[in-house]
Amino acid sequence: MIKDIAFNDKLKEVMEQLGKGAFLTVKVGEEVNTMTIGWGMVGLIWNKPIFQVLVRESRHTYDLLERSEDFTVSLPIGKNMKEALAFCGSTTGKNINKLEQSLVTTKNSKKVKTPIIGECNLHFECRILAKHKLVEDQIGTDLGVLFYDNADYHTMYYGEIVACYET
Repeated sequence: MIKDIAFNDKLKEVMEQLGKGAFLTVKVGEEVNTMTIGWGMVGLIWNKPIFQVLVRESRHTYDLLERSEDFTVSLPIGKNMKEALAFCGSTTGKNINKLEQSLVTTKNSKKVKTPIIGECNLHFECRILAKHKLVEDQIGTDLGVLFYDNADYHTMYYGEIVACYET
């Protein structure tokens, strides 16, 4: 059963789960890929509800996001999906179909082309409005040393939340 909720109804749960991992999924043509994310923000920008995700340029998901109009974020609130999150966070989709070899399946989304992860119970469907590439001179020294010593910078994708629901 699908229960539509406001994008900010479960923010506490979203922030707690992001620290444990969530699934960022993107679809281009017939190719679907999901990866584990641990960083993200939900809020209001441009008077719109936004889910902001960060993806490094070295990731296969980055290549897909650059060609996609949308993405989904699926969160396993209160569920033990450590094994699936670990697999999807450590395996590239460049050479294999992670969805065929992992413990997750996809289901059709409501409003975007990209599917959701069926085993999760909280979903955000997002339409990409903007992106911003981080570069060295925009990052403080402390963050650069901690997270970007190899210059593999993130691109931030701003997704307008067009649907948010529990399953």
